[in-house]
Amino acid sequence: GTIETKVPGLRFTELRPRQAAIADKFNILRSMQQGAGGHPAGSMQMLSGDSDTRDKPKPRLPDWMAVTNHLRSKAGGRSGPLPAYVGINPPLEYNGPAYLGDAYSPFTVSGDPSAPSFNVPNIGLTDAAELQRLDRRARLRRNLDNLERSFDRVGELAALDEFETRAMTLLTNPRAKEAFDLSREDDRLRDRYGRNSWGQQLLLARRLVEAGVDVLTTSLSGPLCGRVNNWDDHAVNHHVLDAMRFRAAAFDQAVSALVEDVYARGLDRRVLVVVTGEFGRTPKISYAVSTGGGNASAPAGTTQPGRDHWPRAYSNLWAGGGMRTGRVIGATDKRGEDVVERRCGPHDFLATIYHHLGIDTHTKLLDFNGRPTPIIENGRPIEELLG
Repeated sequence: GTIETKVPGLRFTELRPRQAAIADKFNILRSMQQGAGGHPAGSMQMLSGDSDTRDKPKPRLPDWMAVTNHLRSKAGGRSGPLPAYVGINPPLEYNGPAYLGDAYSPFTVSGDPSAPSFNVPNIGLTDAAELQRLDRRARLRRNLDNLERSFDRVGELAALDEFETRAMTLLTNPRAKEAFDLSREDDRLRDRYGRNSWGQQLLLARRLVEAGVDVLTTSLSGPLCGRVNNWDDHAVNHHVLDAMRFRAAAFDQAVSALVEDVYARGLDRRVLVVVTGEFGRTPKISYAVSTGGGNASAPAGTTQPGRDHWPRAYSNLWAGGGMRTGRVIGATDKRGEDVVERRCGPHDFLATIYHHLGIDTHTKLLDFNGRPTPIIENGRPIEELLG
């Protein structure tokens, strides 16, 4: 079934009542389309703009998060103890910095932020003896570096200095520890996001961007999805209808709380929130035999419904960014099979994010072979989503 939302004419599934109630605070883009039907290639198209439709074991192009981290690092002028780019259980299985190098990967936070034992190690050390040992090791490393400077032909040691400085700041600055400390949030707000991994991931995300992190990415995966720990609701994996019911409440609560919180704290002009997958699901239900029983899946051998990959038409949610909200952008045909209005692709998706970040979409970076490579090959910012 469907329910009305705060936006006249826009209807949601009854499984998303919280988002329906605040639909005036975000936009739904219904007309995304790309050409890759596999998870690796689809993810690379969406996050790096790689137009290759073949699945590859490693990305050829850096994702937009690493590109932003690289460009911000080169521009300098960053203040504060926090890294520019943080990933909370980030979606890095098929993406990464590619030719930019691992130095521009995220500072990764792993685990379940809702667990009582959750902590982020090696941040904001307070033990005096440990700090002294750390300082001695850093001085020893610098002394050894001085012996090798004459052999450094590509500036690697200078880069190492930069990254070591960031690491030392994280290790020794108490403000860094505070930013990652969810116990400082009001219990009622933690409850509003949901006392589960997704809710606390998004609360930590808001806390970190408010403290000065430029780019933050997180993946809503794991046990809250169902038996196979993801949204890949093929009939062999999940009973697609049961899977949506199983995960919907946590998803609805966490995303609506984040959107509301961003606006309540006056972050909506500076912070852009985007919720998306790499593609949609087939408009037609298919049936196959389950490969295993568990949450949202019938016992092995049971025929159950599912939906497969569908890159020809899908939606994403946009909030904040100074944009006018409460709109539906684009449309598909009556079957939900193909885009019929305001077709947008991955390069448009990326151009919109880069525009918000103040990054020139014509920027080129040097690849492994020293060739200037554009950060996106084509595409224009989606005007309806611009602040």
